[in-house]
Amino acid sequence: MRSFTEENYLKAIYHLSSNEKLTVTTNGISELFNITAASVTDMLKKLADKQLINYKKYQGVTLTNFGRDTAVEVIRKHRLWEVFLVEKLGFKWDEVHDIAEDLEHVNSKVLTERLDIFLGNPKVDPHGDPIPDKYGKINHQKLVKISSLKTNQTGTISGVSEHSAIFLRYLEKSGLILGTRIELSEIIEFDGSAMLILDKKREITISREAANNILVVL
Repeated sequence: MRSFTEENYLKAIYHLSSNEKLTVTTNGISELFNITAASVTDMLKKLADKQLINYKKYQGVTLTNFGRDTAVEVIRKHRLWEVFLVEKLGFKWDEVHDIAEDLEHVNSKVLTERLDIFLGNPKVDPHGDPIPDKYGKINHQKLVKISSLKTNQTGTISGVSEHSAIFLRYLEKSGLILGTRIELSEIIEFDGSAMLILDKKREITISREAANNILVVL
């Protein structure tokens, strides 16, 4: 059995490694969890003993195949629960993360598979993040930042790279929700803010930071 903390570490390493492509440093994990490097080192040794990670002092961390499968399984449960909370219980997309953080640790493969079937095998969660299938396969959409678009280029909002509740509430209030069709009319040279046309109807200006965190499919 794995503890909640161990599973959270595996998930964090997976995300910090840019989906398992990079070696993760102890300091990177320490900064993410806002704890001391010594505390991180103690947990990494435990995970290494359980063959969940490859760890050598001063050389960083990578997930073993077993560790990767475990991390992806936790991510799958988290995103399925977010879909359930939004679609079936009426939560808003800015309210579900913390609840799903608890539910993702329920250790029942039968429950996870029945939840997936009940929801109709969703491919993405309410924030546009891909949901791994039961084999651990993740189909990533090719998404680009609004800030990367060229003038008059169009796209459909399909994800966000910032998941804070305050940012999600801002997007909803501004009408920048998933599925919205946008056209970039101008990037303001002075501050990098972006002028958009939403669904060919309404004009809106967003900050450079917002434009860097809203993802569209072309």
